[in-house]
Amino acid sequence: MTHIFGSHTVNNGGIEMTVYRAAAAGLSAVQVFTAIPKFYGDKSTMREERVERFRAALAETGIPGENVVVHGAYVLNTANADAEKRERAHAGLEKELERSSAIGAGGVCFHPGSAGKGDLKQALAWVTEAIVRALESVDSATSVWVENTAGAGATVGRTAEEVAAILDGVPSSLRKRTGYGLDTCHLFSAGYDISHSRDVLTAVLDEFEEATGEAPSFFHLNDSQFPMGSNRDRHALLGKGEMGVDPFRWLLEDRRSRGIPLILETPQLHYDVADDDRSPDPYDVAMRELLEALVS
Repeated sequence: MTHIFGSHTVNNGGIEMTVYRAAAAGLSAVQVFTAIPKFYGDKSTMREERVERFRAALAETGIPGENVVVHGAYVLNTANADAEKRERAHAGLEKELERSSAIGAGGVCFHPGSAGKGDLKQALAWVTEAIVRALESVDSATSVWVENTAGAGATVGRTAEEVAAILDGVPSSLRKRTGYGLDTCHLFSAGYDISHSRDVLTAVLDEFEEATGEAPSFFHLNDSQFPMGSNRDRHALLGKGEMGVDPFRWLLEDRRSRGIPLILETPQLHYDVADDDRSPDPYDVAMRELLEALVS
């Protein structure tokens, strides 16, 4: 299996422009938002013309739908102890799966949220409840993936045990449509010293695989602006942060990095691009070239 490199590109001009910009950068995967990520999106639907434009862009560029990762809204705190806010978050994840299924995405990833001052075990159960609700409501080939967190405050999903606890509660009939992904910056910030050595990085991947019973469904490739264990979710270009280049070389040499989307969530050089500009961001090109050099 080969490596599938992608990026979360700028969506100026419409969701389909993310696909064109990713393809122009030489990438074969893309990550997108289907709605404004600062809102719940629990009532937002995808207009048919948006769906058609996105699917047409995939067809034109040759990027397959299974290589599309949708990132859920940042405000979807599915672990929230506040019943009203939790209901909106659960409804938001359900609606996100509906929109993502419409565009034929491989999966939706989301940050589980924070337990606040509530009980951790109960918070994890609420995250499971949100996943089950979404999967039962939307019958499609699109999966729902838990993303590990950087561990700030009372956020859940920081450890392999917490991610496993969330997935363990999903009924077996739905389990094949769930999974998890690992963000390298989040791992590092949460206290996993994956930049120390190849053995440490491999042991971390082993820990998550053994706890959940499966390998990750995707990776987010990000360096970190802050030191290991900072619990700060601040991404940097690969090799330009506290982690350096070596962890990414070790990861790409690991079997678990093959055949799944490897999504760059690194900074873009240009955010204010024209709506009709399909040209690639220079940073995406540079990051793709670096990754390709690491596997050559």
